[in-house]
Amino acid sequence: MVTRRHSRTGAALAAAGLMVGTTGCGGVTPGDDSLPSDPVELLHRAAPTLIRAGSSKARTEMEMATGGTRVTIHGEGVYDYGRQLGRLKVLLPHDPGGLNEHRPITELLAPGALFMKNRGAGVPSDKWVRVDTGTLSDGNLVTGGATDPFAAAEVLRGTRTATYVGETEVGGTTVRHYRGTADLTAASRAASEGNRAPLLAAAKGFATARVPFDVYLDDQGRIRKVRHRFSFVNGHQRGTVAVASTTLLYDFGVPVAVRLPRSEDIYAGKIAEE
Repeated sequence: MVTRRHSRTGAALAAAGLMVGTTGCGGVTPGDDSLPSDPVELLHRAAPTLIRAGSSKARTEMEMATGGTRVTIHGEGVYDYGRQLGRLKVLLPHDPGGLNEHRPITELLAPGALFMKNRGAGVPSDKWVRVDTGTLSDGNLVTGGATDPFAAAEVLRGTRTATYVGETEVGGTTVRHYRGTADLTAASRAASEGNRAPLLAAAKGFATARVPFDVYLDDQGRIRKVRHRFSFVNGHQRGTVAVASTTLLYDFGVPVAVRLPRSEDIYAGKIAEE
């Protein structure tokens, strides 16, 4: 997870508990005639489409390879796109020996902020840790062990190239699959106010601002699944670390109740290094 000061690798490895171009052409987009036929324009509208959808449930998966070990972190929760507030329960993997099971970490997502409970590292169990996501070198696309669902959509505002791959199914819903590359700097300029600083921080903090992605949209243009591939510099070993972050969205319109912690419930002490 995180410390008070975050290195490019430290933040991402801690999250694991271990540790432009040309418009792509894919022909006319099948489906709703009201949706843009150009894949790039369609994906630029993905985030606003979620706002109109209101809310959804979400499942997240983050895969990271480090030190010859592949780590997968799972999350599940709900998100209100209008208010940009969400709640996830994030499950860290077992220790390498498989002996110790980590308590789930509750994360509250808000514009420009990440709140975590059951953080460990000397933080009392009844206290929250608050992190300004604009100060993280990855913009909290990786640090929390899950990518904020709305931030994942706003990355697509920086789509530079995209092609239509074909029709398939996600969770029993017929979807259209697009593959492309987004630029985080461009995404930060087009993003909502709460995500501008985090996405710009990620553009500067990652090994590259280019983010390859696969995204699956339903017939209303809503994201049902998006998979980003991020790359950051490993501060302990030479080279870069690849992270694949997958977000699944379903049950649109579900009620979402998220109450942010009071100031007296936020831990103000020192967080131990992990």
